[in-house]
Amino acid sequence: MPLSNSASTYGAITKGFHWLTALLILTIIPVGLFANDLAHDISNPDITADEAMIARAKWLFSVHKTLGVTVFFVALARIMWALTQTKPGLLNGDRRAEAWAAETVHWLLYGSLVAVPLSGWVHHAATTGFAPIWWPFGQNLPFVPKSLSLADFTATLHYILQWVLIGAIGAHIAGALKHHVIDGDATLRRMLPGRTPGQPTQQQPGHVAPFVTAVAIWIGALGGAAMLGWFTQSQAPTTPQATLAQVTSDWQVQDGQLQILVKQLGSDVNGSFADWTADIRYDPSEGMGKQGEVTVIVSIGSLTLGSVTNQAMGKEFFNAEAFPTATFSADLLREGDGHIARGSLTIRDQAVPVEMPFELTLEGDTAQASGSLSVDRRDFDIGMGTQDAGTLGHDVQISFALTATRG
Repeated sequence: MPLSNSASTYGAITKGFHWLTALLILTIIPVGLFANDLAHDISNPDITADEAMIARAKWLFSVHKTLGVTVFFVALARIMWALTQTKPGLLNGDRRAEAWAAETVHWLLYGSLVAVPLSGWVHHAATTGFAPIWWPFGQNLPFVPKSLSLADFTATLHYILQWVLIGAIGAHIAGALKHHVIDGDATLRRMLPGRTPGQPTQQQPGHVAPFVTAVAIWIGALGGAAMLGWFTQSQAPTTPQATLAQVTSDWQVQDGQLQILVKQLGSDVNGSFADWTADIRYDPSEGMGKQGEVTVIVSIGSLTLGSVTNQAMGKEFFNAEAFPTATFSADLLREGDGHIARGSLTIRDQAVPVEMPFELTLEGDTAQASGSLSVDRRDFDIGMGTQDAGTLGHDVQISFALTATRG
């Protein structure tokens, strides 16, 4: 069997690319669909996900992503090879409608085999807390930032394009079976191992009209999704937020950030609380010891934690419906060359003693402060069903930065 194509036959390399791609695609699609269903179950706040379920989802997503990257490079190699080869003509090129449909499907297949894995890869690079791609070249992509909005957009894009690909594959298989069973020609056989030539018809379809049709199908699929609002849907938390009372404080916070950092599947996941209040009583002096006190109340439902925000609100984790706020109460102390907030942190129904070193800069009636501390989530009964630190890290870093003015 020759390696290269001829006008009537496909060569061994083209056949190898075809069946390798078919094997990869017919594996990656069901793995991806099953992994996605499992991820929805895990992120459902009403379902308690155990370690076995999370480990299974991680493994399936890593398989899916690794095969997806493989498909991307195989597709590029296949396209580069096809550009150097004679393309065997269609055996039914004189049937204009069938030939036009067949060429349209080929354009859809070639384009989708690049666009579907690429959109999934960009989604992977834009998000955090992911199941890794199994290869040694890193998990990021150049010019792709860590962005929840970009991750949401490319996830939707990946979902839509995959169904265009699945539809094209279905049409391709149906066409091959029609040629083999009904027409009885060599269209299918000449892609099988061995040398099976097929005499193309003299009349062949052009490339422009099928290409335009394929582009129209992609635009129609994406445009329909946009009209349905799929691209504007976000993964913002669905848990109602607690309404925090306004505080009257000696020092009024003008702006600030309250953030957390956790490790999921070995990757950093950053989160932030949008709604919190701080009642600060502070009277600076030259002496040591207590110089004030602070009470911080945080609306748990205001947390944004990447793609796992809703999961974090569930009963297994913050249980935000039952425990809508967290409280940090501490004395503000000056010790040595620095400052420490020493008190307790209450999350869910667990109060844990904590100490948080912080830096303080005073300029007249304006204060700038920042600090951080590390806590063990298990002390607050958070994620007790996930004891494996490789799946979900035990330590959680809490940090703040604020600017306040004297009231």
